[in-house]
Amino acid sequence: MKFQSVLFLCVANSARSQMAEGLARRLFGDAVRVASAGSAPSRVNPYAIAALAERGIDLSTHHSKHVDTIDPDDIDLVITLCAEESCPVFLGRARRLSWAMPDPDRRHEDLSDEERLSHFRVTRDQIQARLEVLAALRDAPEPLAPTEFHASLRVPDLAAAARFYSWLLGVEPKEWTHRYATFVSPALGLNFVLLVSDGLALHHDTLYHLGVALPDKAAVIDAQQRAVAAGLPIHKPARTTWRGTPLHELWLTDPGGNLVELYARLTEEELAERPADLEPVVLG
Repeated sequence: MKFQSVLFLCVANSARSQMAEGLARRLFGDAVRVASAGSAPSRVNPYAIAALAERGIDLSTHHSKHVDTIDPDDIDLVITLCAEESCPVFLGRARRLSWAMPDPDRRHEDLSDEERLSHFRVTRDQIQARLEVLAALRDAPEPLAPTEFHASLRVPDLAAAARFYSWLLGVEPKEWTHRYATFVSPALGLNFVLLVSDGLALHHDTLYHLGVALPDKAAVIDAQQRAVAAGLPIHKPARTTWRGTPLHELWLTDPGGNLVELYARLTEEELAERPADLEPVVLG
């Protein structure tokens, strides 16, 4: 997700959008132009000022702005934070995201100062978490061109699960044994495996892992180069494996520690080059 400027919108430009602006300015620094506005601007809510002051951000010099003061040509991304209200209309070609959040002011509720401030803290932290995802997506490497997604699920009753997922996915299992059933759905670009949950450990080299199919060997090599450039952890470098189902494969580790296989099936010409010892061949 590429953008150089972002505008946060709510009605009064008093609380949610102001906190989003302050948090985003600190997160993005000079890399992104950040603004906020509303359709009926009022004042910056003192509880918003207090909530961000707890994070070392000063909103005391901010003021509410009307959306009409923002030049649409200067904005790449618009994020609305209205929930129960009608959010301002913003003309222009900017991409739009909706982060609907209830107004933390709770003006119709009889609350103490501390109770009201607690709602602002919750909203502040929710906005911060969403902004961190936004920043991570802005920094994401150029995407690959996957052709299939491989996923696995452990189930206590293989027969019942096979019945359910054949209905859900609209395809019967391509094959099954007493321990697993494999579904292939070209329409969904999905390779989905059910495995019996019998308490036994499953190594990632079995069917129990996440994976993404790529078009060919060159795409696997390119994926490794992109992963290295992006600083993504490589578990096993790109190679061609011959035992079992021959594949060009690359294993990565995702941020949660899950192993992900990037793979491409071999062409007939590549299969004809199968070595006698069936040892993996390093790619690159």
